[in-house]
Amino acid sequence: MITSNAMSRLSDTQLSKFDDEGYLVIRDFFDPATDLDPIIAEYDGVLDRLAERLFAAGEIKSTYADFDFSERLIRICEDSGKIHAQSFDFTLPQRSIQADTPIWTGPAVFNILRHPRLLDLMEEVIGPEIYSNPIQHGRLKLPESRAIRDAEGNILQGATPWHQDNGVTQPEADETDMITVWFPLWDAPIESGCLEVIPRSHRQGVIDHCPVVWSGFGIPDKLLEKQRAVSLPMARGDLLLLHRRTCHSSLPNLSDRVRWSFDLR
Repeated sequence: MITSNAMSRLSDTQLSKFDDEGYLVIRDFFDPATDLDPIIAEYDGVLDRLAERLFAAGEIKSTYADFDFSERLIRICEDSGKIHAQSFDFTLPQRSIQADTPIWTGPAVFNILRHPRLLDLMEEVIGPEIYSNPIQHGRLKLPESRAIRDAEGNILQGATPWHQDNGVTQPEADETDMITVWFPLWDAPIESGCLEVIPRSHRQGVIDHCPVVWSGFGIPDKLLEKQRAVSLPMARGDLLLLHRRTCHSSLPNLSDRVRWSFDLR
């Protein structure tokens, strides 16, 4: 876990760590006030509009406008019995897309996707031909103590099971040099559900994935060496690079506020 320099150049040590371990945490990559606060401000408006729409439709008893973003979102989800994840996402779902399916593609989100330092960083890792893969998300995970559950009692959008990002793409993407860029909008300590990785697991190739209740697919425990897992608590401004075949998951959010992160590819 190495602090970035002013020019976003990766050292030989950093490149070696990424190649060897399959992940790299870069501390203080983004400037929180300049790079992240505009996103948070933009999403304040998204939450405003969602609250007004749900209130007008009689789906919630209040817009909860007097609360901060985290508590307001939690209360809206509790009141409506839904997580409303798609309203904050900048990727459409894989199926059942309708004309009114929510998606957020505001300028602050677009600006982080094409952030000059981020593109420079990607060029150092994969070269100058850079595409933005649509399998990328903004994630707002509620505390598990106040989580929304389905009829069987399963938490909706809780801890993410172990998987490889290469394991949830089409086979023709297997040789694409895809990098996952994960970063928190707010601090992501262990108790809020930070990511964990299995170092060097990217050398195993694509591992079998099986259906998981709410999140699509995951790797069965018997195929993992979970005893080698490393937790990655991160502060806002930090950035994580993941190889497409690095096994990773997230811990449960045991804090009292939303865990907010972006993962780009």
